[in-house]
Amino acid sequence: MPIKTFKPYTPVRRFITVEDFSEITTNKPEKSLIMPAKKTGGRNNTGQVMVRFRGGEHKRYYRIIDFKRNKIDVSAKVVSIEYDPNRSCRIALLQYADGEKRYIIQPKGLKVGDEVMSGPNAEIKDGNALPLSSIPVGTFIHNLELVPGKGGQLVRAAGSSAQLLAKEDEYAHVRMPSGEIRLVLVRCYATVGQVGNIDHENMSIGSAGRHRHFGKKPHVRGTAMNAVDHPHGGGRGRSKGDNQPRSPWNQPAKGFKTRAKKVSDWMIVSHRNKAKK
Repeated sequence: MPIKTFKPYTPVRRFITVEDFSEITTNKPEKSLIMPAKKTGGRNNTGQVMVRFRGGEHKRYYRIIDFKRNKIDVSAKVVSIEYDPNRSCRIALLQYADGEKRYIIQPKGLKVGDEVMSGPNAEIKDGNALPLSSIPVGTFIHNLELVPGKGGQLVRAAGSSAQLLAKEDEYAHVRMPSGEIRLVLVRCYATVGQVGNIDHENMSIGSAGRHRHFGKKPHVRGTAMNAVDHPHGGGRGRSKGDNQPRSPWNQPAKGFKTRAKKVSDWMIVSHRNKAKK
């Protein structure tokens, strides 16, 4: 999908680029698969701001996506390719042989009229979902489960893909988009292929007003604040006051490890930082 540019008839238009929606086949979502998406503005149930610089996003509906792909051995035909405002990739509307309709993440190259299937006996082609035990080593995958039957949690962004490197007893070695190599149970399902809309990363937002449609308010630098609001604030001129770079809550911002240990950390074979070196 190419990126669309504009003639610079205003200063902002010089930098704005948008996605070409040529592969979108319909503008109206399936009514049975949408629900209202509530806006929080970064606030919790008591109204307190928990995440700063959020608010003002465009009104939208949430599309119910089938991340589980649990209709086993039932063929489905792609009815339409649609835009989803809640994610960077496109979504495909499937109609199964029994008449049921479901949305899935659109893999690269999937078109209207193509047929897909889920299950251990499905063919190895883009859009089909299989357990890792049935996928050949070296295959690129997306929508990967971490817990069998829970649904895909990993590798769902536009243009992303993971690679199945090896299979060993109950576990498979999977290289994630970050370069991290981790163990995943071979009973977990994944979808064959790369997520579509690969040019999404080349898009330039271009203006603050367009950022507001995405629900992002202006982000203020700490050095531009008063001393009462941020450790970098205050003083005369641009200065951090000889402070180590830190957050508003006095947590070091560079070189300080903040990732909490998880029960599944033992499943990481090679960390992302080491893999990139």
